Amino acid sequence: METHSTNGPTTPFETLHEEDTGRVEDRRPISVEQLVQQIKETADKLIRDQAPRGDVKLLNTALKELRYAFKVLAPYRNRRKVTVFGSARLPLDHPACRQAVEFSRRMALAQFMVITGAASGIMEAGHIGAGRENSIGVNILLPFEQSANAIIAGDTKLMHLKYFFTRKLLFVKESDAVALFPGGFGTQDEGFEVLTLVQTGKSHLFPIVMVDEQGGDYWRHWQRFVEDVLLARALISPPDLALYKITDSVDEAVAEVLSFYRVYHSMRYVRGRLVLRLQRPPTEVALDRIRSEFADILDSGTFDLTAALPDEANDPHLAALPRLHFHFNRHSMGRLRMLIDVLNREG
Repeated sequence: METHSTNGPTTPFETLHEEDTGRVEDRRPISVEQLVQQIKETADKLIRDQAPRGDVKLLNTALKELRYAFKVLAPYRNRRKVTVFGSARLPLDHPACRQAVEFSRRMALAQFMVITGAASGIMEAGHIGAGRENSIGVNILLPFEQSANAIIAGDTKLMHLKYFFTRKLLFVKESDAVALFPGGFGTQDEGFEVLTLVQTGKSHLFPIVMVDEQGGDYWRHWQRFVEDVLLARALISPPDLALYKITDSVDEAVAEVLSFYRVYHSMRYVRGRLVLRLQRPPTEVALDRIRSEFADILDSGTFDLTAALPDEANDPHLAALPRLHFHFNRHSMGRLRMLIDVLNREG
């Protein structure tokens, strides 16, 4: 999952693999037409492989769902978006739902669209706050309790998907931020998947904020498990805790999202180097600090300021943005988030 609609693709080069060996054949730009042809060739191989009908049906449905979703979302590609996760079972007068309404209202005022699973509870609260015009719904077809809420029902920005994995892909691919409110197994699943994708570098970096009701302890209990079990047993690293923020304040939650894009704009990989696109260049003091404090995340070299690179020619609307580029070790994502925080604070 290494592309993002707002930020552009993280790499302009595709790696081609030989089907049977997995050996890298070459690296070269691939056009949309070539990629579509590869999809057709892959589909033809299903017949050659004598794939079971159930497997083919799964692939067919997933491809249809994603193609349709990409078409629906295309007009909003240049709008920032926040995905709101949380329980469908909480009543709208629950304090956590009221927090979700206010958070989403504030994000819409900041020109963000709000994506939810389109059901009731926290999801409906997110759409109430954002309003129909700024709401996107990605509903899941279940045998129970999952009709679309009244705010998004019938809207052209509402999609109905069969598979959770396609739905979750859209939640992350389309998002510039994620806000998690109290919820059950689904919310925990979504939260951990988002953290995993960011921690492993399979997704672009974005702010992840966990919002409780005022004075609530839902996420503090979760944090205790993360620290006392995962961190204490070295199953995660201390910098991984920088990938998210826990708060019971809507003000803090909104600030966590908006401040992330104060200086930082987006990221992509270009010929093995990570390029951070910035709203404005860092000060000399900030650059010196980054070179001193974050050398541990480099494979080689240092941090260099540059204009748009030649390989970024497919992003002309971002051409004027300054860049910070470096040979990132591609596994210290928590430390990379700390670096972005320095850029945003000291920019």
